[in-house]
Amino acid sequence: MVTAHPLPEGFTEIEVFAIGTALLVEALLGFCLNGLTIISFRKIKELRTPSNLLVLSIALADCGICINAFIAAFSSFLRYWPYGSDGCQLHGFHGFLTALASISSSAAVAWDRYHHYCTRSRLQWSTAASMMVFSWLFAAFWSVMPLLGWGEYDYEPLRTCCTLDYSKGDRNYVTFLFALSTFNFMIPGFIMLTAYQSIHQKFRKTGNFKFNTGLPLKTLVICWGPYCLLCSYAAVENVMFIPPKYRMIPALIAKTVPTVDAFVYALGNENYRGGIWQFLTGQKIEKAEVDNKTK
Repeated sequence: MVTAHPLPEGFTEIEVFAIGTALLVEALLGFCLNGLTIISFRKIKELRTPSNLLVLSIALADCGICINAFIAAFSSFLRYWPYGSDGCQLHGFHGFLTALASISSSAAVAWDRYHHYCTRSRLQWSTAASMMVFSWLFAAFWSVMPLLGWGEYDYEPLRTCCTLDYSKGDRNYVTFLFALSTFNFMIPGFIMLTAYQSIHQKFRKTGNFKFNTGLPLKTLVICWGPYCLLCSYAAVENVMFIPPKYRMIPALIAKTVPTVDAFVYALGNENYRGGIWQFLTGQKIEKAEVDNKTK
């Protein structure tokens, strides 16, 4: 006979079930879409270009976010975290690694698009591979810091998943948050902003708008913004007065990133969409342009 664990403090039965269901749906949908992106890159020769390698990097990172969300969903249905303290640290590290790699890879795509459309220079395989490796190593560096004592991973309000502990708001947290947000949110955001603004100006001159230049940055701000705001507010004020269920909302919004990214960078990419269609149906699209563009 299975023993039911007590509800986490501050949550009702329906709220715990709703959060677990939301995490599960986000995990499955995002994993399927990004898995399709990865498999199509592997199977369709026309998709294997340096520019699309950066799209692949986003898909790999987003699949990692989905796995992280699936574990959180499973724990939510159990009503407790079953993997112990070490498992919590690993879950927090994995979540941050994949999230930061996704953001860095998105900035890399913006940089590539800028050069493609504004300087007409083509990305080389060596450069694309170096950018991909750097994005993941850079994300790994910041993700391992809380394991070494700068910052700390702990349970989220539902206590069925783990992330950066913002409950203390001490000097250790503040210094880590400032550095983390500067190098992993503000700088990538600035790269995306300047790159897509330049591309937008180029499109205005030619009168040929090949994709929505504001969408990638809006995706970054809308999906990650609420979580960043919560963590930033915790640096100056005690956020524990906010009910736990409301503190879970930014994390749930952030977990939509894999699904949104799949539509922005793969399914919204004319070349990539054609490759995915070819993989699914066997029908080759007539002369798809080899570039990174969102319709």
